[in-house]
Amino acid sequence: MSWRDRFGMHAAPLPRGAAGDSFFEGDPHYQRLARAFAWLAAEPGIGVVTGEPGVGKSSAMRHLCRTLSPSEHRVVYLCDCAVKPLDLYRMLAAELGLRPGARAHIVADIKRALVSLVDDRGIVPIVILDDAQGLRDDLLHEIHGLTSIDFDGRDYLTLWLVGHPLLARRLRLQQHAALAQRVMLYAPLVAKTDPALVSAMIDHGLAAAGAPPDLITPDARAMLIRVSRGIPRLVSHLLRIALVLADEHAKPTIDVSLVNSAVVLLHLESPNPPVIPPPKPRFERDPRSRA
Repeated sequence: MSWRDRFGMHAAPLPRGAAGDSFFEGDPHYQRLARAFAWLAAEPGIGVVTGEPGVGKSSAMRHLCRTLSPSEHRVVYLCDCAVKPLDLYRMLAAELGLRPGARAHIVADIKRALVSLVDDRGIVPIVILDDAQGLRDDLLHEIHGLTSIDFDGRDYLTLWLVGHPLLARRLRLQQHAALAQRVMLYAPLVAKTDPALVSAMIDHGLAAAGAPPDLITPDARAMLIRVSRGIPRLVSHLLRIALVLADEHAKPTIDVSLVNSAVVLLHLESPNPPVIPPPKPRFERDPRSRA
């Protein structure tokens, strides 16, 4: 028997790459991103999504991509972006169904393919570069050139750069000013600081996974909210480990002891660290007092 069998669950709560009903849409920052995503899907341009690790940048973008109609948009999602410009062009060409060729022709071929998608088929291409904080400087320069397709005053490409907040700081550098000036939207994602919002995310994740009501005790929930600091990835990891431990110990609920054990296993700082009394002072005999 596994924790899925014990609790009648069909999936892990808040899984990586959550989609459909399992994705939590109640975060106001996500809702602002969703509006920005819809706008750039209709009006091609460049958008930037930033956030610390674990806040759900990639999950949010993949979830939004699944809301698009293939008859209206062509999504190219690239993750390994810390490459040379030619390697990125070849990856992009392969995603567009082109045979990657020499550098002298590949950029022109990509631009023709993008224009053809829009003009001949009415499909807007959307390119997403994840982990974009690792993009080389020469590649950022090349991206500016690639997005400068504006025949007849029209933009033919929507580009999203997704990465650590370092990405936004790099774009503010003078050497990338030309690219930064083409950015139409910045959409930061942050950890959820409202305990009620984190609690709602926990409820949503458990319900979507098929968990029974009241699976987690109030004290355990409070500790989970406090220790996770509202970071969805940490919430997911803590819940999953607590479920495994609950099954191992045949417990009917996730209680505070299970969450505390999960905290220890993840090497997170305990929300209730033990109070260690200071050492007692050692009094040494004054050598001048020797008899």
